[in-house]
Amino acid sequence: MTRSSLVVGSRGLLGRSLVAELRGRGDDVATVSVPWSDEEAAGEELARALERLVATASDDVAVWWCAGAGVTATPQHVLDAELRTLERFVDDVRRIVGGASARRRTLFYSSSAGGVFAGSQEPPFTELTTPAPLAPYGHAKLRAEAMVSSLADAGIGVAIGRLANIYGPGQDLAKPQGLISQLCLAHHTARPINVYVSLDTLRDYIFVDDAARLCADLGDAASPRSGTSAMPPVAADEASKGDADAGGAVVGAAVVKIIASGRAASIGALIADMRRLFKRRVPVVLAASPYARQQARDLRLRSVVLPEIDQQPLVTLINGIDRVNEDIGAQFRAGVLDR
Repeated sequence: MTRSSLVVGSRGLLGRSLVAELRGRGDDVATVSVPWSDEEAAGEELARALERLVATASDDVAVWWCAGAGVTATPQHVLDAELRTLERFVDDVRRIVGGASARRRTLFYSSSAGGVFAGSQEPPFTELTTPAPLAPYGHAKLRAEAMVSSLADAGIGVAIGRLANIYGPGQDLAKPQGLISQLCLAHHTARPINVYVSLDTLRDYIFVDDAARLCADLGDAASPRSGTSAMPPVAADEASKGDADAGGAVVGAAVVKIIASGRAASIGALIADMRRLFKRRVPVVLAASPYARQQARDLRLRSVVLPEIDQQPLVTLINGIDRVNEDIGAQFRAGVLDR
């Protein structure tokens, strides 16, 4: 039996890897080109993609939302536009996918661990940690999570992946994010990169192919047969520390899981690793920014939901950096990147 999947945001870093991962698992994967700058046209195109998905599906149906241009510094009006598009999409999923005769119906939503836990207390943060965003971006992610979780009422299995810092070849270098890619770019161009937070700032970096595999596993685990629900098992040593609903392991009836490596690295250590790998210093300038106060110093993460999913080898940070650097170096030598 073949599952029919629709990946929204297939041109992004996570979306591209997720398409490859799902096809490798035998899914019949469709993508959609969305005119994001036109809300009305975007909504219409997304609805048509859902209708095509359901019309051609022969068994299970899954929708994977990996879209979103927002980052910590994104202005509120841009985030509001993204939320309006997502709200319309959720309504269409309820109407189109919720009414489908598929054996299993699933929706996966890509959220941000850094966004929702930026102001949380007592790291490492788990699914039992109470979210506490510091920036509009994090608040928008929580609103989006609430929107998609409502689809459980339509018999759709909802999975929310709160992702750590994803990195890998092909990251959009024009976006003000992706520290590893930006440091590798600075190495090749010799143009200094501004770092706006302390060098002891801790982040969890996960290679994009590993993140895509974990997201696919999460989507599979949250795929109930019609009329049933999927509740996430929580590691026994964490279950006694608090109510999962209060902390965030479950948003409504959605299964929520942190997608992370479980290993944190400081920015200073990251730069030192690159210096050893590149055999020379990366041009870094410490600078000030008003957005720095919206960034947590310590964002260590640890997942306690569906812990069996995490029992697989991950790309090491130094190997992942090397692969990103090779990709950016090849683009630089080919003249694809500005010198």
